[in-house]
Amino acid sequence: MKRRRLLQSGSLVLLLGAQQIARGATILAVRVWPAADYSRVTIESDQPLVTRQQFVASPPRLAVDIEGIELNPALRELVAKVRADDPNIAGIRVGQFAPGVVRLVLDLKRAMAPQLFNLAPVANYQNRLVLDLYPTQAVDPLEALIAERLRDERVSAAPPPPASADPLGELMARQAHKSAASAPLRAASAALAALPGAAASKPASPASGARATAPRTERLIIVALDPGHGGEDPGATGPGGTREKDVVLAIALRLRERINASTVNGNPMRAYMTRDADFFVPLQVRVQKARRVQADLFVSVHADAFFTPEARGASVFALSQGAASSSAARWMADKENKADAIGGLNVKSRDVQLQHALLDMSTTAQIKDSVKLGGAMLGEMEKLGHLHKVRVEQAGFAVLKAPDIPSVLVETAFISNPGEELKLRSEAYQDQLADALMRGIERYFSKNPPLARSRTT
Repeated sequence: MKRRRLLQSGSLVLLLGAQQIARGATILAVRVWPAADYSRVTIESDQPLVTRQQFVASPPRLAVDIEGIELNPALRELVAKVRADDPNIAGIRVGQFAPGVVRLVLDLKRAMAPQLFNLAPVANYQNRLVLDLYPTQAVDPLEALIAERLRDERVSAAPPPPASADPLGELMARQAHKSAASAPLRAASAALAALPGAAASKPASPASGARATAPRTERLIIVALDPGHGGEDPGATGPGGTREKDVVLAIALRLRERINASTVNGNPMRAYMTRDADFFVPLQVRVQKARRVQADLFVSVHADAFFTPEARGASVFALSQGAASSSAARWMADKENKADAIGGLNVKSRDVQLQHALLDMSTTAQIKDSVKLGGAMLGEMEKLGHLHKVRVEQAGFAVLKAPDIPSVLVETAFISNPGEELKLRSEAYQDQLADALMRGIERYFSKNPPLARSRTT
């Protein structure tokens, strides 16, 4: 009898403990990640949050009730986290809806398809509640690339304007247009310049081998550029605090400028970015994006890290259908493939089965072309200094599994090496890397003309 009473009292303590846990969650941080693709809101807590949601179509808004907590300063911070240029969220309202229930109301700028899910603790994060807001009518990326190219052609073909009666006003207007075009690159550079110990960098150098804009042709050569990590996933962090996601975005934006100013056998080139700002993109979605624009090449840009600061030099990786070419390549692939867990993938998404199907379609021809592309890039990057691996390594990188696009992953340097971290933060070195990668792309196309390559539809 005494034992039964103890067991019953223990059960009562467990039940009370569960209620206290549900009502005692502490909000640790709130974050908002705006992007044209989608906007994400994350609420990090020391315990899982229980929620209910309701979406109202007109005017579009999403109401989310978080149960078991009281309104606190951390949640109030969400109101100020929304940027005026967020393409999807107009504002967030937070209030105590009922005892033990906090309500968030997200006022939206357009019709959205919201996804709400929880993430278990991983890496440096504890429990996260994620609200992803996807536009119901997304822009077709291929149409956008073509329209951008045609717009550039019209500008280059237009006759010079007559002399302005207000030369100062005309100069200011031109400078404003130039400033808007380079805004993403300036934002990436500013994120790096804000770090402690950031040295003054040299102005961006002209693109190596850049050519004048070519006349319109029937063939647009598209290179998909994939800056690794982003958003909730910072990637590796250097000893000086440099985040991989910031460095690789800055390098990719510089490479985009060079690609957009170049041609291949008279055919204009265009770069397509899987992300052009600081937001998270799942690995399989990066592959899907490249296939959607029918990219001719896929280049994923990263900055390596290792346990010791001595490791240095650049590497290039291609996909392997079988075993990895080395234990180091296998370790690298395993590390990079964990990006989805850190960045926050909604595993209940309806597209998961399709995504996994795509990743099983890699072909021998694609891998062969990828190794050629990687070899051309290594040959040019070697001119910048030490290579970590002199040959293209191969392993099962999820982001390289487009079945019909030669795809490589470039580890530009070791961000964990203090000397290479400083170089990666330098605009001058970023320009040198972009120049080398551009020359590698041109070198590959000189021997593998894109018009002669068939593509699986």
